[in-house]
Amino acid sequence: MGDPSVEVTEEQMDAAQLAKSKAVDAISQGNLDEALEQLTEAIMLNPQSAILYATRASVFVKLKKPNAAIRDADTALKINPDSAKGYKIRGMSRAMLGLWEEAASDLHVASKLDYDEELSTVLKKVEPNARKIEEHRRKYARLRKQKQQKGDSIKTEAPIKKEQETEAQVQEALSALKDGQVIGIHSTGELEKKLSAASNTSRLAILYFTATWCGPCRFISPIYTSLAEKYPKVVFLKIDIDEARDVAASWNISSVPTFFFVKNGKEVDSVVGADKSTLERKIAQHASSH
Repeated sequence: MGDPSVEVTEEQMDAAQLAKSKAVDAISQGNLDEALEQLTEAIMLNPQSAILYATRASVFVKLKKPNAAIRDADTALKINPDSAKGYKIRGMSRAMLGLWEEAASDLHVASKLDYDEELSTVLKKVEPNARKIEEHRRKYARLRKQKQQKGDSIKTEAPIKKEQETEAQVQEALSALKDGQVIGIHSTGELEKKLSAASNTSRLAILYFTATWCGPCRFISPIYTSLAEKYPKVVFLKIDIDEARDVAASWNISSVPTFFFVKNGKEVDSVVGADKSTLERKIAQHASSH
């Protein structure tokens, strides 16, 4: 991108404004790729314009590329901390990734700076989910307190027994796993068994935390199922945070969807949000590593 520290001439500003106008026309005609090209050219000409970054971020949202949108919105807000559009687009992008509380925070700031009907509509969808996440956090806190009072503190890492691997153990572990399928988890004990089986067979395990009320989860769930078929030697686990609250509490879930990658009993990576490309890239990366 352009260098924001470089002085911009009037001619460059005019050329950037012309490119932006072409981008707006392209957006109105549904030609989003053309709009991206024009806005990128405008940013190269005038990298000091917050509105150019915010406008390109809005195109990324239309293209269902929330991470790219967040990067542009962040840049817009660095240039202009009072950019209503920057907060609005970042909030919408975070909602697409299931980051409900962060999304609600951004959208509230945007509404104070420059309220519009679209903001109102998005907030009506985001706020209930943000409240549910907060309710879960309070439930987790109560669960932890109760267990601490009983002298049974919750560990943040799933406890996995390190036993000597024998042929019998491997066979037993394999029988507990379902190659190419997503395995539903409903209790801490169930999760421990599956993670232990994955560890005994030196397989990568993925924990997918979801909720029935989560829109991005509905988008990513069929993709997760297809990835299980594509990587049959990876253990794909699925946990509903409303059904298995103890499991969600022990993994400190604060947003859904969230994915944890576990290998040999240790968490090696994670993905937050319904980001298909990042999820598949990390599965391929960790499934092939030893």
